[in-house]
Amino acid sequence: MKEVAIFQFSPTEGPGHLADFLDRKGIARRLIRMDDGGVVPASSTDLAGIVMMGGPMSVNDPLPWIPPLLALIRHAVDNDVPLLGHCLGGQFIAKALGGEVTNNKCREMGWHAVDVVGGASAVPWFGDVQDFTTFQWHYQTFSIPPGAVRVLRNEYCENQAFALGPHIGFQCHIEMTAEMVKTWCASSAEEIAAAGGTPSVQSVAEVLNDLDARVGRLNRLADNVYTHWVNGLKKD
Repeated sequence: MKEVAIFQFSPTEGPGHLADFLDRKGIARRLIRMDDGGVVPASSTDLAGIVMMGGPMSVNDPLPWIPPLLALIRHAVDNDVPLLGHCLGGQFIAKALGGEVTNNKCREMGWHAVDVVGGASAVPWFGDVQDFTTFQWHYQTFSIPPGAVRVLRNEYCENQAFALGPHIGFQCHIEMTAEMVKTWCASSAEEIAAAGGTPSVQSVAEVLNDLDARVGRLNRLADNVYTHWVNGLKKD
């Protein structure tokens, strides 16, 4: 089988639980570190699928590798190469397909519930799940690109995920491991403290409370999403 290309944009925002999932399934993966001089492939033809992780930059920033990445996303859609975006990655998919990325009405950080919406479009990804708690860490948000369907929402961010055929883009982070959560909290402790009392931003203590159980539940939910996604991977 061809490789899954995983784009990483920040040293602390790697593929996390997704990497473990792909390894368990025996699916070859290639990490492209855009934070360490990685190069965007010119074509999606040789790829089984494309994954994009989170990052601190905006898709609207004037970075030289962003236009080639947007072009690769469009090429993947044209050639039915499945796309999977986490947070910034979801924003890249949305923008490449004609959506807009703007500041969200609030920062959203910590464990927050999302509602599953979108009817039949959501079922392949989430089954009969109506809502779940996921990890959030974002300042901006995407609009739903033309042809796609909103499949997740919550009170802090109306567009938490969209689906389009074999492609799905998340605003939230379903890829988290306990170690990633701890690292993000440590690096952003001052920012979190400064937001004191904002309902959409949890304290470090709240984020770390019952962490292993929370991550375990999220990992099981992510496994269902990832299972449906890998079923669409290009094999030849």
